[in-house]
Amino acid sequence: MSSSFGKQLKVSVFGQSHGRAVGVNVEGLPAGETVDMEELRAFLGRRAPGRGKLVTQRREADEPVFLSGLEEGRTCGFPLAAIIENTDTRSSDYKTMERIPRPGHADFTAFLRYGGQADMRGGGHFSGRLTAPLCIAGGIAKQVLARRGVYVGAHLLSVGKARDASFDPVELAAETLLGPGRRSFPVLDENAERAMTMEIQAAKDVCDSVGGVVECAAVGLPAGMGDPMFDGVENQLAAALFGIPAVKGVEFGAGFAAAQMRGSQNNDPFTVKNGQILTTTNNAGGALGGITTGMPLILRTAIKPTPSIAQKQRSVDLGTGEEAELEIKGRHDPCIALRAVPCVEAVTALVILDLLLQAGRV
Repeated sequence: MSSSFGKQLKVSVFGQSHGRAVGVNVEGLPAGETVDMEELRAFLGRRAPGRGKLVTQRREADEPVFLSGLEEGRTCGFPLAAIIENTDTRSSDYKTMERIPRPGHADFTAFLRYGGQADMRGGGHFSGRLTAPLCIAGGIAKQVLARRGVYVGAHLLSVGKARDASFDPVELAAETLLGPGRRSFPVLDENAERAMTMEIQAAKDVCDSVGGVVECAAVGLPAGMGDPMFDGVENQLAAALFGIPAVKGVEFGAGFAAAQMRGSQNNDPFTVKNGQILTTTNNAGGALGGITTGMPLILRTAIKPTPSIAQKQRSVDLGTGEEAELEIKGRHDPCIALRAVPCVEAVTALVILDLLLQAGRV
C-alpha cells in the first residue's frame, strides 16, 4: 500500500478511521525550525469534526502527540512522527457495510483488493479522518514556507450552484490569500457564505449531500522550480492532491476553460515590472512546462458529494451476491468540501516545500 509521497520531503500517513490513532511520519524537514503549536492547533481546528451544524458531529480533540523529531518546540532534523488519537468512534454504525458496500465509496473496491480483510469501520484507511495527520505535516510546512516569504492559502470556491469570488491570479496579496483561513467559513465574499450554507442545509434536510470546489494558491514562489516531463510542479501536486479522499478533479490556471479559448486569449503576455519578468495574465496558473514562472500558483480541486447519505440506496450483499437495499446510519458531513479546504492547503504546502528542498532553496 502506497500511503507516502515526496522526494526530499517524504510524508507517510498511517492508521484507520476507527483504529487507536491516525498518524504521520515526515522525513527531510530542515532542522531548527520552530513550530508554533497554537498556530498549528488553529490550523487543525479548521479541519476538525464536530465544530458547527454543517459538519459531522463526531467529536475529536485532534490534539497532535509528537513521538519524535521535535525537541523543545523545534525540529531536530530526524524523522518527525506524530499521532492523533481516535476517541469518539461508533463502529456499530458500520456493521451493515461489512456486507453491503456504500455506493460511491471504497467499500466495494477495498473488499476486492484486500479479500474482505480490510478494517473499513468509518471508512478505514480510505477515510477523510486520515487528513488529520496530513494537516499536522502540512501545517508545519506552511510555517516553514512563510518564514521564506512563500504563503499558501485556499477558500471554498463553490458548493453546488453557490459560488464565491475567485482569487486574483495576477495581483494576489498574501493577506487576501490567507484571509479565508481566518474566518469561520472559508470564503472571500460574505454573500457566498450565506448561499453556500443554504446549499448545504438544503441537501442535509433531505438526507443528501453536495459537492464543491476548493481553490488554492501559493504566492512568493521563486521561478524555475520543477522538471519536465513527469516531475513538473503540476505533476507532483496533482499526484498528492488526489490522495485526499473525495478529490475527483484538479486543474491549474484556466484549467478546462482553456480548451474553449483561442491561443491569443490563453497565452499570457510577458512584461517587465521592477526588473522582474512577469506576465500580464495568468491563465497558465504559475507554471509553464511543469516549471514555476514566478506568478501566483493557482489550482482548483473538485470534491465529490459525501457518499454516506441517509437516503435508501441500491447495493448488493457481498455474502449472498444478491441485490440489497442500504440505509446508512451514523454521523457524516453533508458537504466534505467545507473541511477539505485546509487539507488542500496542507498537501499543497508539503509539495511546495519539497520542491524548494529539491531545488536547494531551503
